Amino acid sequence: MILGACSCSGGNDGAVTFLAFGVAAAGAWLVHHLWLRFGKGGWARMSRMGRLGVVAFGITLAVLGVILWAGCSGQPPAPTAPPSPAAQALVAAGLPGVVDFGSVECIPCKAMAPILAGMRQEFEGKLQVEFRDVAEKEHAALAKQYGIDTIPTQVFVDAAGKEVWRHVGFISRYGILDKWRELGQDFAVQALATTFSRMEPAQPDTRPKERVCYMCDGDIDPKTLVVVKTEKGDVRLCGPHCYFIMYSCLTEDKTGIEKKVSVSDWADGKAVPATEAVYLYGADEKTGRPTIRAFASREAGEKDRGAAGGNLLAWDVLQERELAARCGFCDRAVYPQDASVVKVEGLSTWGCCSHCAMGVAARTGKDIEVRERDRLTGEPVVVKTMGGYILSVEPSTAVAWFGLRKKPDGTAVSAGCFHQGFFTSAENLKKWAEQHPAETGKMIPIDQALADKMKLSPEQIKKACKIGECAPK
Repeated sequence: MILGACSCSGGNDGAVTFLAFGVAAAGAWLVHHLWLRFGKGGWARMSRMGRLGVVAFGITLAVLGVILWAGCSGQPPAPTAPPSPAAQALVAAGLPGVVDFGSVECIPCKAMAPILAGMRQEFEGKLQVEFRDVAEKEHAALAKQYGIDTIPTQVFVDAAGKEVWRHVGFISRYGILDKWRELGQDFAVQALATTFSRMEPAQPDTRPKERVCYMCDGDIDPKTLVVVKTEKGDVRLCGPHCYFIMYSCLTEDKTGIEKKVSVSDWADGKAVPATEAVYLYGADEKTGRPTIRAFASREAGEKDRGAAGGNLLAWDVLQERELAARCGFCDRAVYPQDASVVKVEGLSTWGCCSHCAMGVAARTGKDIEVRERDRLTGEPVVVKTMGGYILSVEPSTAVAWFGLRKKPDGTAVSAGCFHQGFFTSAENLKKWAEQHPAETGKMIPIDQALADKMKLSPEQIKKACKIGECAPK
C-alpha cells in the first residue's frame, strides 16, 4: 500500500501516524515523569549510569516515534522489486490508454469505477482503460515506478506507452475525453461532437429596436419602461428589475446614476424621475416572483394597491430589496424564483442562469450541487460536482443549451445569461428551440458548461458578466 494515498483510501497511514505520535509521547512522558518523581535532588542521587539509561530510553522512544511518522508522511518508499511483465504491458498496449491507480475503498475511486467500466466498453479497440489497485503487490510496484503518491491518479499514455498527461483526483468521462480531444485523438473528437446547433435564427427578429429590452431581449411594455440616459444614447429596459440587474454588473462609477433614470407611470405611461416615483411591490400569485409598478404620486399608488395588493416602497427601499439576492458566480442581482439553487458545503446561493450556477464551483473551488429547471417543462435537473468535474446528473439524459450570437466579424460569443439553460433531454431542448426561433447557439453536455467555467482564470471570473459601461446596443 502506498503510504501517501488519500485519507479516504482505506490505507493504514492513519493508524501508523497514531502509533508514531503515541510512541514519541511515551518517551517524552517517561523522562518528564521520572524527573517529577525523583525531583532535582533525587535525580542527582541516582548513579551516572542510571541517569544515562533513563535519558537514553526516553530518547530512543521519541526517535522511534519520529521514524514511524516519517514513514507515513506522504513519501512513497523506494521500489523493492521491478514491475512484473504483466504490469509493464499495461503501458505498451499499442493503443492510447488511461491507467487509473486507486483503491476499492477510496471514495473518489469508487465514483470513477462505473465511468471506467463504461468507457472500457464504449471505446474498445480505440482506447485502453485500466484500473490498478495499489493495494495489490504488482500494481503497487508499478505505481512506485510512476511516482504515484496520491490516489486516484490517472496516467494518460500514447500508443507507444509514453506518458502524455496525468491527473490527480476524480475525473469524469467528459474530462478524460476532453483531454484526449486536446491531444488530437479522433475518437474523442467524435464522441464530443455537437449534435444540434443553430447559429442563424430560424426566423428574423422583426421587433422594433426600441421595443426590445437591453438586458433580457424581452418585449418592453410601455407601462413598465425604464430609460437610462447615457452619452451614447438611451438604454431602454423592460422594467425596474432589469435595470437593477444592469446596475449590479456595471464596472463604471455608479455615483449619481439614478439621476439619469426615468420610469413609466403605470397609470398613464408618462416618464417620471426614478427617485421621485413610488413603487407598488407585489408578487405573482402562481410563481411568487415580484411585480413592480411605478406611480408618479402616492395617491395613484394607494388606489392601485387597493385593487392589486402589495406594498408601496420608495426608490431607496426598492433598490435595497432588488439588490439583496445576487448570483454566486457573477454577482448579478437575481430573483430566487428565476434562479438556479446552488448548494456549497451546506450553504445555499443562486446562479442567475444554469451556466453561472456551474461557475460557482470555479469561483469557490468547492464541490457544488445545482438544482435547475428544464426551460421547456419546468422539470428538475440536479447536478453534482467533484473536484471540478461532473459527478452526477439527474436525469442522466439532461443537456445544456449554450446560447451564442455572431459578432460582425463572424466569431461567436456568449449570448448572455438570459439565453442559457438546462433541459432534461435533447428532445425537450429541440422543442424549446422551435418555440424560440430567434435563439441561436448549440447543445452541449452539462459537463462542458462546467468545464468552460473551470478553465477561467481568477481575473476572468472577477470580470464575468460585467458590462463595463452603460451603453445602448
